[in-house]
Amino acid sequence: MPIETKNKIVRPATPVATERRTQPRHKFVAPAEVVDAQSGSRVQASVSDIGPRGCFVETDHPLPTGALAKVRISKDAKSFEAQARVVYSTPAKGMGLVFTAVELDQHRILAAWIEESVESAWLASNRRRSQRILVEVPVRVSGRNSRGAPFEEETHTLAISAHGALILLAMSVNKGERVTLLNVRTESTAECSIAYVTAPQSDRQQVGIQFVLPNPGFWHVAFPPDDWTRQHEDSKLRSGGRT
Repeated sequence: MPIETKNKIVRPATPVATERRTQPRHKFVAPAEVVDAQSGSRVQASVSDIGPRGCFVETDHPLPTGALAKVRISKDAKSFEAQARVVYSTPAKGMGLVFTAVELDQHRILAAWIEESVESAWLASNRRRSQRILVEVPVRVSGRNSRGAPFEEETHTLAISAHGALILLAMSVNKGERVTLLNVRTESTAECSIAYVTAPQSDRQQVGIQFVLPNPGFWHVAFPPDDWTRQHEDSKLRSGGRT
């Protein structure tokens, strides 16, 4: 469990292999510099993925497993710095770093980068992984709002896919939060995460949600092939969201 001091968050050195199961990593490409705490040697590298507790950096000259270091990652005129430990090292490929101490202001930069990565992944998945169907399905969303208070809201989808949906919400929510989605028609439920939030328009905002695991059966529709259009011979979409 993180220990918060006056100016920094100190995290236990959890192996990256464990983190990959409990803390999802997100694709993230940015240059990085890793400084060996013992020798002071500097390694130029490139981050390929990142998460709340660590990252993987690609380099031809990785530090040995167990080495303590300082990592600096730069992207879009912002830099993130943290104390880290090498938890695995692959010759000529790179090393996995777990963050051991992160200043509070640096933690905010990291959180913003992760939010951007989640949003990009959600948008990409809806373009590539499955076709979206524009249809209204009544749903009930429950979880915690942007202030951390529990909420439950009846709403409907704007679009659905095998990986999630685009919905309208009056309640303000934060990206990355977990929510439970109920399909009112079938009474099926699924755990989801908030992947995308637009600026509020009128009294509602569009929110992209993604299933924790792909769940094409949740909507009880057959998702069309990549070349599907409304003129496609297999198009049988009828009013009311049924196929």
